[in-house]
Amino acid sequence: MLLRTIYIDVLITVNIFIDYILLVCTRRFLNIRASLKRVILGSLIGGVLSLTALLPKINPLINILLDVAEAMIIILIAFGFCSKKNYIKRVAVYFLFSFTFCGIMIGIYTTFKPSGLAIYNNTVYFNISPVLLIILTLCSYYIMIILKRLTKGVNGHETCNIEIITGGQSYTFCAKIDSGCNLKEPFSGDYVIIAEKSLFENLNIADHKTRIIPFESLGGEGIIKGFRPEMVQINGRKAGNKIYIGICENILKGEIKALIPSELANNQE
Repeated sequence: MLLRTIYIDVLITVNIFIDYILLVCTRRFLNIRASLKRVILGSLIGGVLSLTALLPKINPLINILLDVAEAMIIILIAFGFCSKKNYIKRVAVYFLFSFTFCGIMIGIYTTFKPSGLAIYNNTVYFNISPVLLIILTLCSYYIMIILKRLTKGVNGHETCNIEIITGGQSYTFCAKIDSGCNLKEPFSGDYVIIAEKSLFENLNIADHKTRIIPFESLGGEGIIKGFRPEMVQINGRKAGNKIYIGICENILKGEIKALIPSELANNQE
C-alpha cells in the first residue's frame, strides 16, 4: 500500500517500539545477558535507522545489504561485543523474529484490511492509533514467546535464571537445566551449579572457603573449585544455602555459561 504522507515522528516511534520487542525476543530466545538500558538504546537506534524508508526506492540487493548493516549495528549496541560465532547467531535470530513479526502484522492487516499500512525499503510504517499498535505488537510478542517455548530455544534445553550473592556482591546469569549434570560436593552431598569464571566479574575466589570438586564428563575427568555463596535464588525463589558454585574456565561453550542439575531446578518449581 502506498501512502501519500509519512509522519516522521510516527515512523520513528513505531519502529522504536517494534525494535524493542524484537530485541527482547532475541535476548530471551538466546538467553543473552544484556541490560535493559542497552536494549532500549538499541531500539532507539533502530527507530532512527528507520528513516531509510524516506530514501528513494533502492535496488533489492542493496536494500538487503542495508538491512544487514542496520541489524549488525542494532545488535552490537543492544548486546555488546561477543565472539564472531555468537554475533552472527544473534543477527540471524534478530532477522528471524523480524520476518516473523512482519508476517504476523501483515497477516493481521490483510485479514481485517485497515488503512494506514505501508512498507518502504523494508521498513514498516503504520499510520494507526497507539492503542491498536500496542495490541498488535503484544499479540506478536506472545506468539514469539510461544514459538520459543515450543522450540525451547536454540540449544534445545530449558533454562532458568540464577542469582547468587557472595562477598556483598550480586551476580545474575542464565543456567541450562541439564538432566545429565548430577555433580555434588563429595563431603556434604550438596548440589553444585557449574558456572564459567567469566560470569563473576571482580570475584576473587581466593577470598572464599573453597572445596575441590571432582567431575566426570564426555570430555574426560577433572576438578573444579567450588564455594558456598551467601544466598542463591533460582527463578526468583530462594534456594537455601546448601548449594555450591563450581567455577570452571573455558569448559562450557555457547551463549549459556552455566549448568544446573535438573533435580535442583525442578525442586524450585
